[in-house]
Amino acid sequence: MRMMALAEVADLLGVSRQRAAILVDRPDFPAPIDTLGVGRIWLAAEVQAYAERRVRRMDGSDAG
Repeated sequence: MRMMALAEVADLLGVSRQRAAILVDRPDFPAPIDTLGVGRIWLAAEVQAYAERRVRRMDGSDAG
């Protein structure tokens, strides 16, 4: 099970840490699985799935 903190989320999404901090608070972003000293952490697979949905929405190919 791979996990990600905010810096890894930002890298995966190709955004700044500041922008990632905004995105992770959105209701459509996966819930964190825990909070550690580094902050919140997420399952990498869930963040990857979010990233794929985000790309589909941005390019208009999401049918839903």
